[in-house]
Amino acid sequence: MKRSHLKSPDLLPIKQKDRNITKLGYSFMWVGMVVVLATFAIGGAGVVSLSLPWVILATIIGSLAIGFFISLIADIGIEHGLSFPVYMRAPFGTIGTHIPSITRGVTASMWFGINTYFGATAMNGILNILFGFDNWFVCFLIFAVVQLVNTALGIKSIERFADLAAPIILIISLWMYVSLSDKAAAAGRDVWSWVESPVTGGAAFSAFLVVIFSNMGFWATLSADIPSISRFIKAPVNEKNWFKRNKGSLIGNLIAMPLTQTFMIIIGAVSYIAVLNYDPVVALQKAAGGFILAILLLMIVLAQWSTNTAANVVPAATIFSNVGGPKFPFWAGVITAGIVGTVVQPWTLFGVIIPILLFVGGILSAIVGILFADYYLIRKRRVNVPELYEDHGQYRYMGGVNLAGFIAWIIGAVASYFVPNYGFLVGFIVGAVIYFILAKYWWFTKYKQAEIEDPSDEKYLGISVGRDWEIDETVYEPVTEKAPKNLDFY
Repeated sequence: MKRSHLKSPDLLPIKQKDRNITKLGYSFMWVGMVVVLATFAIGGAGVVSLSLPWVILATIIGSLAIGFFISLIADIGIEHGLSFPVYMRAPFGTIGTHIPSITRGVTASMWFGINTYFGATAMNGILNILFGFDNWFVCFLIFAVVQLVNTALGIKSIERFADLAAPIILIISLWMYVSLSDKAAAAGRDVWSWVESPVTGGAAFSAFLVVIFSNMGFWATLSADIPSISRFIKAPVNEKNWFKRNKGSLIGNLIAMPLTQTFMIIIGAVSYIAVLNYDPVVALQKAAGGFILAILLLMIVLAQWSTNTAANVVPAATIFSNVGGPKFPFWAGVITAGIVGTVVQPWTLFGVIIPILLFVGGILSAIVGILFADYYLIRKRRVNVPELYEDHGQYRYMGGVNLAGFIAWIIGAVASYFVPNYGFLVGFIVGAVIYFILAKYWWFTKYKQAEIEDPSDEKYLGISVGRDWEIDETVYEPVTEKAPKNLDFY
C-alpha cells in the first residue's frame, strides 16, 4: 500500500470547515497585492503619452475586465476546493498539467524575486536612515526568508498579515501621494495635465489600449491560478446562484482590486511626473527625508510582503508541490519558489518589465481561456473530482496528456505574441475557441468524460450542493502470491 503521486496532502480539495478567508480578509489581501513596482511602472509609462485622467480611465477599464476574468476562474476553487495545478489535470492531463503549471510557477517565482528586491531597496533605505546601514543584498536575503516563513505557516497566517498591513498601506500611500504631488508642484508640473510627450489621434488610442492591456496582462498570471487562493475563501453552502456563491471573491476582484490598483497607478504616475522616475523609492528619497521617509518606505516593505505571500509564493509552492508529489510538501515548494526567485537575479529585470508583462500575460491568457472553456462551456462546472487524483482515471488520456489542451495553448500563445499590446484578449479568445472545438468534437469523443456524459448536479457539483469532496488517499497494489521455497528433507 502506498500513496499515489497525485495525492499530495497539500493538494487535496479544501473542505468547507477549512475555508477561513473572509470577504474582508480577501479584499485586504488585494490591497497589499497591487502595491508592486510593476503597477507603478504602468502609471509612469502611461503619463509619457497620456494625461493622468486618461491613464486612470484606462486602468479602471483594464482592472474591472481582468477582475471579471479572475472571478470566473476563482469559482473552480470555491465550488470544488481545487487548486490550479490539480484542476489543470482536466484540460491538460495528469502528467501534461506540469508543463503549463511550471510555466506559471517559474513566473510567480520571478515576481517573488522582483518584489523582494523592490522591498529590499526600501528596507535598505529605512536602515540607512535609522542606523547608517547600507547593503541591499543583505536586506534582500533577510526579507526573502521572512516572507517564505510567513507563507510556509499557511494561508491563515497570510490573511492575518494582510489584515494588519492593509490599513497601514492605505494610510501611508495617501501620505505618499501628497508628498509626491508637492514635489511635482515644486517642479512646476500639474499632475492632472502634465504629459511628457503628448500624442493625439490613433497614437493616443494605442497608448490608451496599452495601459488597459498592461493592467490586464499584469494580473493574467493570477487569473490563471486564482483557484489556489479562492479555495480557501468562505462561501455559502447549497448556494447554486453563481453571484451569491462567489460574493466574497467578487467584492475583492471587482471593488478592492480596481480601486487600489487605480490609486497605485496614480502614485506611479505622480512619481514619474515629480522626478521622471516611476520607482517611488527613488522618488521619495528626493521628495522627503529623515523619519518621514522611513515611514513612507515602510509601506513599500509591507506591500511587497503582502503581495508576495498571496500572489506569488502560494501559487508557485502549490505548483512545485504538485510536481514533486507526496514527498514534496507545500513548505518544500515555498523554499523552491524562493530559490528560483533569487537565481533569476530579479534586480536585472526592471528595464524590461512592461514588455515582460505583455508577453507573459499573453501566454498565460491562453491558459485562462482554456480553463474557462473546459470548466464552463464543456463540463458546465461539473467535475469528476475523485478521478483527478487517480493515476489511471478518466484524466489519464493518452499517456497522461490531453492534446486538445496543448494544441490550444500553443496556438493561443503564438497568436498573442504577434499582437503583444492586446495579448491577453487575443490569447484568451483563441485559446478558449480552439480548445472548445478540439475537446468537444475530437478529444472527448475518444476519451469519454463522466460529467459530460451524465451532467448530474448531485454527482459532480461541490459546495453548491453541500458536498465536501472526499479522496481516498491510498492505492492498493495487487499482492502476488510467492511460490514456496523448495524444501529439502533429510
